[in-house]
Amino acid sequence: MLQQNRLMRRMAVYCFVFVATAMGVMLYYSANKIIVVADVAQDEVVHAVQDNGESKAAEDKNSITLDSSNRAGLNTNYFCIPMPESVRVEEVTIENHYMDRELWVSIEPKEMDGLAEFYEENGVYGNCKNVLGGHFDVEKNRLCLQFKLTDVYEYHSIFEDNTLYVEFVAPKEVYDKIIVIDPAYGMEETGVTVDGIKAKDITLKIAKALKEKLDGTDVKVYYTRMDDSNPSAESRVKLAAATKADMLIRIEVGSAQSSKQYGTETVYNSRFFIPGFGSVELADLLEREVVTSISGKANGLLEASEQDTVINDATVPVAAVKVGYLTNAQEFILLQRDDYIQRIAEGIYQAVVKAYDAKMPQ
Repeated sequence: MLQQNRLMRRMAVYCFVFVATAMGVMLYYSANKIIVVADVAQDEVVHAVQDNGESKAAEDKNSITLDSSNRAGLNTNYFCIPMPESVRVEEVTIENHYMDRELWVSIEPKEMDGLAEFYEENGVYGNCKNVLGGHFDVEKNRLCLQFKLTDVYEYHSIFEDNTLYVEFVAPKEVYDKIIVIDPAYGMEETGVTVDGIKAKDITLKIAKALKEKLDGTDVKVYYTRMDDSNPSAESRVKLAAATKADMLIRIEVGSAQSSKQYGTETVYNSRFFIPGFGSVELADLLEREVVTSISGKANGLLEASEQDTVINDATVPVAAVKVGYLTNAQEFILLQRDDYIQRIAEGIYQAVVKAYDAKMPQ
């Protein structure tokens, strides 16, 4: 009984210390008016697309002045974006457009009056070494500040005294585990199309199903596309290099002249040798896990051909899993089923988990 009373008193002390510490932090932030700004990753951003498939942009872009000097003796590591006094923190959202190497800061105030004029007169300042330039676009209910960056970054941000402070950070400084998922094709590059069913839509569905599984893990995932865009092969490869990704997984759909051809195969980079866990090991995991998940036929591993630009040019472990053949009548039906898409995503997910658990160096 005495030991139990001591334990209860000790727990009470711990609880008191925890509550006191939490209250202290809250009071500090409250007193200093420091608030973390809401942020949105590129894979969660809905892009406006014109009929020709190009990203919609305003015709008149208003430049934003970059002042890298120490304003009023300011010495800071932060990129500083002034805000009008009328703007509240809940009206500000940051969007990380990492495929475009851009940072967007959207302001949606109750009143737009004077907002454009504010940024015509006030530029940004502080540490601008990661920013190449900027402009703002005015829409009906939103003003969007768009900054072109030197590389792919994550960031820390706070809102204090009508200023948004942004600190740019390399992805590997924030995340221990990073992968790139590359749904093949996009826009006019549809991949194989059979009776109106397009490969580009199937790969995107698989990527979105995979995202639901990976979002709850400690793996940071960058997606080359999550809409009907079509990044160049070069930009897809550069994303993996810029983020120092542990692996790049490309999702493709097969086609063949013979309708009898079916099954799953995985293409790997045989030109760039990586000791330990490399492209062939990643391909082997993907092949086994996807085939197991869908109870399908394994066609085995294939070396990348000249046409497999993304696979050939990547300098990280990379493989492209071809999840089935639209030209095969049975797989044509299966690849349109949501439950089958989920099973493919589960196979890729398990390959990622096992890569980290068993083989990836930490």
